[in-house]
Amino acid sequence: MTRTVLITGASSGIGRETALRFQREGWNVAATMRSPEKETELDRLPGVVCPALDVTRPETITAAIDQTLARFGHIDAVVNNAGYGLIGPFETFSEDQIERQFQTNVFGLMAVTRAVLPHLRAQRDGVIVNVASFAGRSIFPYYSVYHASKWAVEGFSDSLQYELKPYGVRVKIIEPGIVKTEFWGRSTDRANATGITAYDEGQPVLDLIDEAAGVIATLPADVAEAIWRATNDQSSRQRYVIGVDAHLTLMARKVLSDGMYRTLMTTLFGRRPVATFRKLTADLKRRAS
Repeated sequence: MTRTVLITGASSGIGRETALRFQREGWNVAATMRSPEKETELDRLPGVVCPALDVTRPETITAAIDQTLARFGHIDAVVNNAGYGLIGPFETFSEDQIERQFQTNVFGLMAVTRAVLPHLRAQRDGVIVNVASFAGRSIFPYYSVYHASKWAVEGFSDSLQYELKPYGVRVKIIEPGIVKTEFWGRSTDRANATGITAYDEGQPVLDLIDEAAGVIATLPADVAEAIWRATNDQSSRQRYVIGVDAHLTLMARKVLSDGMYRTLMTTLFGRRPVATFRKLTADLKRRAS
């Protein structure tokens, strides 16, 4: 029997590459997105449907799952990929911005999971793949709300695995580092909604992080490959780290004390960034060229 995967946020980046990866392997694919009427490629591939799904609108979640089941008869895997980043000083964000970040990255992911669980439990088989981030177990300055959302995904996934194991449902966590996607474009919100200017001198820190992102970013296809492996991995392994930056950062977070890690972050990303970080970025650029 041909297996079926439902993917959220499949219009671009990681979600799109994941849909293509599974389709090449002969799976049925429900590549969900907020505006499927704009899609011109995925919906023309054999075995692929593109249901409308906005993770912040519960009625679209139900409709997308129903459409997938009506077309393919079953769902074997769910890839919770939809998300974006709220980036900047916490005090400059409005309540609406913060709520939207959690509605998309956390509550939307939970809503999709909740909606599909009765089906997975009934067939006593399946896998839920939650795309978190290395930001779910590490920290950078000016990413406080985004970090909070990804740490929530990690905690939710960690605990959920125990509840679902008796029903044959596995939970996997994907932890990419910086990825070359629209996350750094339309998939971020950096608006200063409160008008507070006290943190303006920290802008060079964000500029440096953006500069580094352009050099060390992992390709979406590499993350899609990790999602493919995780989905088909029957072992008890739960986390899949992708990217040199993710491996190094998470290793540092694991072996360093809180104080030492704080010193490292201050050195690299202090309000007046030191030459060390600029030299590191320059070295990475040379190696990439």
